[in-house]
Amino acid sequence: MKVRLIKSWQTELADTIKAPYFERLSQFIRQEYGQFNCYPPEEDIFKAFDLCPFEHVSVVIIGQDPYHGPGQAHGLCFSVPAGIPHPPSLINILKELQQNTGKPYPESGSLLPWAAQGVLLLNATLTVRAGQAGSHQKQGWEKFTDAVIEKLSSNGTDLVFMLWGNYAKQKGRHIDREKHLVLEAGHPSPLSANRGLWFGNKHFNQANAFLKAHGKPPIDW
Repeated sequence: MKVRLIKSWQTELADTIKAPYFERLSQFIRQEYGQFNCYPPEEDIFKAFDLCPFEHVSVVIIGQDPYHGPGQAHGLCFSVPAGIPHPPSLINILKELQQNTGKPYPESGSLLPWAAQGVLLLNATLTVRAGQAGSHQKQGWEKFTDAVIEKLSSNGTDLVFMLWGNYAKQKGRHIDREKHLVLEAGHPSPLSANRGLWFGNKHFNQANAFLKAHGKPPIDW
């Protein structure tokens, strides 16, 4: 695996990238992509970082795995390329956004415009084998993304972290809640949303209120 990280992230994660576990992870990914169909495309593995330099991050949304169906994953958690049908969790995210902002439900499921404004759309595991959810877990990605969260918590200022579901909430143990706003809710999947754990959380409005209160531009969700 070629680590294609822009300079700001290379600087912040230099020790992590040089660690022995990361070399083992890189070898595993090279083998997987060489032998199997994996997502996202190799050039998009670090796309969330490429689109959102470290110093521009204002909001962090944490997912679990990339989508494992054809054409869905493109390196941003919960997002799909324009023209791809919206997966169930994304539908519920966009419905909650509609309720928060009053904007019409969007045609495109691409969250690229969020990333361009400083929203880091971070999956805990950055790759997956086609059709096999969770197939690249426990190979080192979780340690890498923990390091990302720790760096953001330590070196970032007045960030908003959105933790949706128990898996994301566990990643929240690395966040300094004295410095940053941490918003928690159930996962936007239908199972959780239908149990009343997702809709009505108003995270998008809360995030913008916090950013404005700390002199930062709000996100045009």
